[in-house]
Amino acid sequence: MENSPSLTIGQLAWNDRSGLPEIPSVYIHGLSRAVAVRVLQFRVEHTVSSIIETIKSVESPGPPPAPASALPSGLPQVPFWSQLYWWRRQVFEAAKWEPTLQAEDNHQLKKRSLSLQYRARSGEKLERLLCEAFALVREAAKRSIGLRHFDVQILGGIAMFHGSVAEMETGEGKTLTATLPLYLRSLVGKGAHLATVNDYLAARDAETMGPIYRLLGLSVGVIQTGMNQEQRRSAYGCDVTYGTAKEFGFDFLRDRLLLRRVGESPVSWQSGAGELDKVSHEAPVHRGMHFAMVDEADSILIDEARTPLIISAIPGEAQHRAVACFRWAASVATDFFEDQHYEYDNEKRTVELNFAGRQLARMIPKPLELGPVGLVDIYQYIERAIKVGREFHLHQQFVIHDGEIVIVDEFTGRMSEGRKWSSGIHQAVEAKEGIEVTVETGHAARITVQDLFRRYTHLAGMTGTASSSAGELKKIYGLKVFTIPTNRPVQRQQLPNRVFATAEHKWRAIVQDIERLHAQGRPVLVGTRSIDKSERLSQLLAEAQIPHQVLNARHIAREAEIVAQAGQYARVTVATNMAGRGTDIRLGEGVVELGGLHVICTEVHDAQRIDRQLKGRCGRQGDAGSHQQFLAMDDEILALAFTHKKAARMAARVAANAEGRVNTSPRLFRRAQRKIERRHFRGRRVLMYHEKHRKKMHVEMGQDPYLDMPDQ
Repeated sequence: MENSPSLTIGQLAWNDRSGLPEIPSVYIHGLSRAVAVRVLQFRVEHTVSSIIETIKSVESPGPPPAPASALPSGLPQVPFWSQLYWWRRQVFEAAKWEPTLQAEDNHQLKKRSLSLQYRARSGEKLERLLCEAFALVREAAKRSIGLRHFDVQILGGIAMFHGSVAEMETGEGKTLTATLPLYLRSLVGKGAHLATVNDYLAARDAETMGPIYRLLGLSVGVIQTGMNQEQRRSAYGCDVTYGTAKEFGFDFLRDRLLLRRVGESPVSWQSGAGELDKVSHEAPVHRGMHFAMVDEADSILIDEARTPLIISAIPGEAQHRAVACFRWAASVATDFFEDQHYEYDNEKRTVELNFAGRQLARMIPKPLELGPVGLVDIYQYIERAIKVGREFHLHQQFVIHDGEIVIVDEFTGRMSEGRKWSSGIHQAVEAKEGIEVTVETGHAARITVQDLFRRYTHLAGMTGTASSSAGELKKIYGLKVFTIPTNRPVQRQQLPNRVFATAEHKWRAIVQDIERLHAQGRPVLVGTRSIDKSERLSQLLAEAQIPHQVLNARHIAREAEIVAQAGQYARVTVATNMAGRGTDIRLGEGVVELGGLHVICTEVHDAQRIDRQLKGRCGRQGDAGSHQQFLAMDDEILALAFTHKKAARMAARVAANAEGRVNTSPRLFRRAQRKIERRHFRGRRVLMYHEKHRKKMHVEMGQDPYLDMPDQ
């Protein structure tokens, strides 16, 4: 058979037992089962020799030749063992519908959409409707908002419909791609939710994409902070609903509390068998959790997975006593010193008083309110206050807004209003900053973001940076990650990393680099890890008389405006990592010829995904662009991964030149990053384990796992 290279599979003898072509076993041996099955499933138009040649080149894979008529034009090639290779056929089938739909008017398109709804609600599998439905959405988008889905966007929509996370490069049109699975899943009449990172993006996407759904006879709603129950019920009653994970979660909890108050089970309500008046203000707002599409899936499903959404109970006398404890502990925390009074575990980030520390805690005078408080609790208040003093800093982990502590999300750089740290940390921060302590009360209802999305019958996501977290998304949510090809080849250029002995040398080099690029007219985007570092760099640029814009949690109102202008001629933008989400950066006139947008990364973040997101701001949709990483031996990432003492020893061992450059390999920083990523992953796995067993215990006791719980 090896001597018959021109012979096709259709002309070969078939294996009677399996019905598969007899391909020499030497080429199959060593391949994974999945790849081998893909090889043996080739259609008759491929020759055995072409199959063998493809297997031989497995280290630099490329798809085998296919008839020109079998592939839609403009769809990039993908490896033949990838699921995307087989989904390409559906892209081709969807393209076949285009001439037919182009000949129909808007009324006929709406009638066709209603026909698909009838078929879906009659029990026909959505898989059979996919090609026609996607073609219908493509035509509706072209007519209503002037945008036509590229073939790669159709491919991404297919991946998300099948319950996967589609990784799409920045600027590839994820918002438009999401309309495809949202439309198809909404046809069954159970609602489809799109969860994004903030109210602004939810409102913007609903307004921008709304005309597509309405042309096809579907309704669109959006959930915003501050809406009343009637407005929320109306939004959830729409076919497609945009909102944030936080709002979806709190509405779920409020519904559970309402159903308990009126004595009805959530199951009977969602099945339609309940006795509640569904029109009255006492009715729940949710109508079930059928399908959720998660925008920026890595941010929501991973970074915010452990975030608890809590509805608090009414405070009592114990809570008022706790306020006095928090304030007293904050006032004495500076009297305790590491190694002398307490031990600090850098790995677990915990504080524990030693004998001398406990003795000091007993000796320090206390107010009368602390009389009934036991010594063990006193020690815990002091340990918590010490931890807060070490790890929680103004303009880094939080800001003070309208007299309240507002958390700054470490992964997005945005203010997370409504969120609070648990285990008394939030109250300890309030006491440290001298503002009103919002006592931690009992929990009336509680759910984590992770548990919220695991409740959906169907779940999918999209993001620009998910491949590095594919294992976690698969293990926790059952979501596979597929990297969708770009519509145009990526032109982004990566410049060599630069490592310096100290942060001072690093910042000086960054300012010099910005000054050089600014003189050329190239736009520059500089990403920083925290608010205070963005403002420190801003001060250095001002001293160098370089005009620039600053984007951090203090300037959230102008976020879209600042980011949108970051690609203009000679524009310099300093931003926390919030610049990596939600708004495209379009290049100004003449900028492409200069080399496009240049991105400077000033530190390594806790997760590689955040670095990739920032770098992905340049080179949008095949544009020119470049990025470069600046590092220093006293960067925070090394201390977080290896402890302060070990990081200091590492820095002391390297020799710097006159510019402060060192020859340390950047791999050291990547190793530190991976160590922190593994630490966070373990925490999320532990959370999932505890939540699973806690719910199981409550169910066995006949309790509601979201409402019946001890005070946290």
